[in-house]
Amino acid sequence: MNGQEIIATQRRRRQFRVRNRLRSGRPRLSVFRSGRHIYAQVIDDATGQTLASASSLDTALRGKVTSGGNCAGAEVIGREIAERALAKGIKAVSYDRGPYRFHGRLAKLAEAARAAGLDF
Repeated sequence: MNGQEIIATQRRRRQFRVRNRLRSGRPRLSVFRSGRHIYAQVIDDATGQTLASASSLDTALRGKVTSGGNCAGAEVIGREIAERALAKGIKAVSYDRGPYRFHGRLAKLAEAARAAGLDF
């Protein structure tokens, strides 16, 4: 097994461990980040459907988000995903950070979503 395969295996294990600990019965706020963008989705695992989503690539957010690769962009996406979830009647979610540490952009997104009214 080469180094990249080991890293990919460790990442899958971390992601599985995080998802296993989430509270059942609540929709899941899943976050993915890349170098330039950040994406958030509220997913109902019982039906497998995405209930709300927001990303730094949304055309509706082009004027608000200058870059999804910084904390300011993550805050805007956090507020937007909270507004869209609340509009659909979703007030409580489980935060799925995936294989990423709760730090930096992910922490800012979570703080902004909580401030906008989502309950984690």
